[in-house]
Amino acid sequence: MSFQLAGPGTIEFELQAGVARVTIRHQAKFNAMSRAMWRQLRSVFTSIQRNLSVRCVLISGDDAHFCAGGDISEYAAFRFQQASLRDFHENDVWGGLQAMLDCDVPIVAVIEGNCMGAGVEIASCCDIRLAATSARFGAPIARLGFPMAPRETALVARELGLCVARQMLLEAALFSAADMKLAGFISRVLADGELAAEAQASALRIAALAPQAARLNKQTIRASASPPALVDHAQGAINSAACELDKDYAYAASAEHREGIEAFLEKRKPVF
Repeated sequence: MSFQLAGPGTIEFELQAGVARVTIRHQAKFNAMSRAMWRQLRSVFTSIQRNLSVRCVLISGDDAHFCAGGDISEYAAFRFQQASLRDFHENDVWGGLQAMLDCDVPIVAVIEGNCMGAGVEIASCCDIRLAATSARFGAPIARLGFPMAPRETALVARELGLCVARQMLLEAALFSAADMKLAGFISRVLADGELAAEAQASALRIAALAPQAARLNKQTIRASASPPALVDHAQGAINSAACELDKDYAYAASAEHREGIEAFLEKRKPVF
């Protein structure tokens, strides 16, 4: 079973013998995530969650890279208005990430090359993270003049640890696979030529075990973790959270935000 979703960038899904292979593919952009791809990611993982024949998910990127971040070429169309900026992060991006977090099937990230920004966020939703020695990690969005969205920051900080998350966001620091292994983010670091085989072996080990037990274990682990969600279902908390979200995206029309993105697109150094 396999299908490919149409578009310049795609999230491809193939299922064989209980192992779902999800591939982030955006040629010439190191698999950067477009808005459509975030929606596709949500659709794919919602489908996986409903399919009881799936025992393990392997998620990787195309052409020796995991995911280089967001597709910045789209940003000028929506990032400079508060409402559309909020819609992008709270619906498109968080919709995809939440679908991964809600998935009861074990997810193994297979990381090589660039794993930046959105790539780190996607990897943060995975249960086991395998990386090639070539992999590089970071979220240098401060160079683009904007912060990571609140729920995305909470997710990344929880998985990376506050020390590394602060360096990544405040210094625009880049990290090696060995650095991420030391931080506890990566499970195993492998030579580039060994990564695919070890990922397949990991998936087969998981698929050979009791699938119901795996799903229940994931539910228990999820319940015991502090969720990155911001909104409580009590009405007062919802109203308060809505006000906070308005504040979180108030930077949309700022000169700094616009300058960072325009400088990137114009291939020049930003002036902040």
